Amino acid sequence: MTTLVICLSGCTTPENQQVNQNPSTQQNAKDNNQPSVNSQQATQIKLLNEEAVKLWEQGQLKAGFEKLQQALTISTDTGDRFWEAVTLNNMGRIYQKQANYAQALQSYQQALLINRELGDRVQTGKTYSNIGYLFDIQKQPELAIFFYKHCLINREQARLNPSLLSAPQPDAYSITVAQTYRILGEKLLKQGRVPEAQRSLDLLKVEEVQDFLSGVRGNQQTAKGINIIPQETATKQKLDQTLDSAVELGKELTKLRKIPPEKRSPQQKQRIEEIVLTQQQLLKQFNDFIASPPVKAQLEQIRRTAKGQSLDLASINELRDNLAKLPQKSVLIYPLILQDSLELVVVSPESVPVHRSVKVTREQLNQTIASFRQDLQSPRRQDVKKSANQLYDWLIKPIENDIKLAGAKQLVYAPDDQLRYIPLTALHDGKQWLVERFSVNYITAASLSSFNTPPKTNFRALAGAFTKGNYQFQVGNQRLNYAGLPFAGQEVESIAATLPGSQKLIDTAFSPQATIPQMDDYTIVHLATHAAFVVGKPEDSFILFGNGDRIHLQDVANWSLPNVDLVVLSACETGLGGKLGNGEEILGFAYQMQRTGARATIASLWSVDDGGTQALMSAFYTLLSSGKLTKAEALRQTQIALITGKPQGNNSLNIATSSGLNHPYYWAPFIIIGNPL
Repeated sequence: MTTLVICLSGCTTPENQQVNQNPSTQQNAKDNNQPSVNSQQATQIKLLNEEAVKLWEQGQLKAGFEKLQQALTISTDTGDRFWEAVTLNNMGRIYQKQANYAQALQSYQQALLINRELGDRVQTGKTYSNIGYLFDIQKQPELAIFFYKHCLINREQARLNPSLLSAPQPDAYSITVAQTYRILGEKLLKQGRVPEAQRSLDLLKVEEVQDFLSGVRGNQQTAKGINIIPQETATKQKLDQTLDSAVELGKELTKLRKIPPEKRSPQQKQRIEEIVLTQQQLLKQFNDFIASPPVKAQLEQIRRTAKGQSLDLASINELRDNLAKLPQKSVLIYPLILQDSLELVVVSPESVPVHRSVKVTREQLNQTIASFRQDLQSPRRQDVKKSANQLYDWLIKPIENDIKLAGAKQLVYAPDDQLRYIPLTALHDGKQWLVERFSVNYITAASLSSFNTPPKTNFRALAGAFTKGNYQFQVGNQRLNYAGLPFAGQEVESIAATLPGSQKLIDTAFSPQATIPQMDDYTIVHLATHAAFVVGKPEDSFILFGNGDRIHLQDVANWSLPNVDLVVLSACETGLGGKLGNGEEILGFAYQMQRTGARATIASLWSVDDGGTQALMSAFYTLLSSGKLTKAEALRQTQIALITGKPQGNNSLNIATSSGLNHPYYWAPFIIIGNPL
């Protein structure tokens, strides 16, 4: 398995452009700028950094560095500490491109001191990511993990105030935060540190939603970040001690720099030089410490001893307890797609997380996913089992024995990347579909929120339907036509007949104004209408109402549905135009629904023939209304009934209308996300 390293453009550095300037010596440089921060000067520093990035991406490292020297001079003379740190990060990136790693580390650490002094957890976290990446490309995985963890810890603390994460960020970082989480998860898995990797994968889901929607608020669970394990404690203590001492000096330095350069006394100038030198000495002592043989040996020992350890016991035990409380024996499955492998993590109530690695490239996997999705959406294709079986061999077969040992009847699934576009239930083992063996429910980040709260007992539905008319919209760069769903009327009629006390809203009566205020008066909200989730475009993703109005995905966050047990969207579309991203729009939709307070959502991964949908939904609500089955199990038995054409168990499910609906096109797209009970 190869390491996933995201290279910067222009990674090759021309030897004749080696930059030798030490950025620390630039901190005392002066020019004729006024020594006070104003918006014009901040804009100038910002532009200089942007120009520098463009220049070095074109291979002009020396010219880029000169721009950064100008930016650093202005920022230090005016006391603009934020942009001073940004500029130092960018200087570090140039040194890094030249393989001048010692100087790169010094620049990053100077930026880190400023970030810490400012109390800026966002920039502190991203600077830690730069340091982690620096050690990563030097093939020092233990130190890379240590600093990547600090990125995650600071990021999750900042998430308690989501407005901090939504603010525009300067380009001063080697990789994105989501890439940091992903690489951290990969490296932890490589070392057999599975519980830590599971935590990183959990939080990766939250970060991906942040990338798509912005403003994603954390909670006390996410704010815990990731544990620093005992073998890393000495390094952590030394780092904190070093930074605390250096930050105290930095505060004094900031006060001195508020004095205009021409007004500083000789003693003040000397003190500035002393502080800068002392900070450098403190950082050198830390760097000597982490490079010392005893510390290197202790960090390297992690690789040899971490496998099988029950690290982060509090989080893992909480997750196990959640799984143990589910009525069916369950396991949690995390896949992680890497460049040359698929990594699988399985968590069960009785054992520590286990990790299995599958040799398949990202390209192979994505090609098979795309082919499988095409087969699923074409009911006339009968060779769908070929790709279904291949994906089974990659996703389930390697962990089949782990699932069996756990006695699991339910798979709790947190898909990664393009795996979000295909239903796990439609995988095939050569004899039967996976749904015939297991109940499956999707989650966004299992250990971060409870997914086993008991359901409401009195099922009453608010059911809306778009049955006639045509509406055209520009969705991204596509002009799409959405026609009424003739069977949607029958769908909501059936729901109302099955669940007493339900209300129907049809076509023009099914408007946002009439629907949204009533939603929380019911335990089920069923929307038999079109919904589209667009790659990379939350502002283009929407739910269409019967009067032609649309509610965009970002607006769903304003809904309040704490009394709603289930939201159903029965005609959703993902991957519009055949374009598959990383599935963050599906993850974002699930998050938005969870944010409203609704416990679970059923949605479709593609829009199904509405006659088939009506048959499936009618059967699903018949089973659910009995009060004997969980939502996940009711959906499963409905899907099996469509596959076999026979009622399941002792229920009296009427499947007369399901004749010819055994192709997965009809039953497979519907997935349940959230609380499966």
